[in-house]
Amino acid sequence: MYTVIIKRKTLKSIRRMPEPIQKKMANLVEDLRDKGPMRNDWPNFSKLGKDQYHCHLAHSWVACWSHERSSVVIEVSYAGSRENAPY
Repeated sequence: MYTVIIKRKTLKSIRRMPEPIQKKMANLVEDLRDKGPMRNDWPNFSKLGKDQYHCHLAHSWVACWSHERSSVVIEVSYAGSRENAPY
């Protein structure tokens, strides 16, 4: 079991998403908590860097998170439109 932390700015962004995308984000957070940061079962999942990951919630929506190997903490750093994603 992992601890998932969502940054305050990211929470505000999630609240502005359409409701179906918010539900997918909630499902992703649940999967991260229960199964860890490697989410190969999510669309377009990929590793962005050493400890950085991302996946698509829908065609235009993405989420990014980080996880240090020896830690049980996963930090969601971005959730929003694909256009503004930090990669």
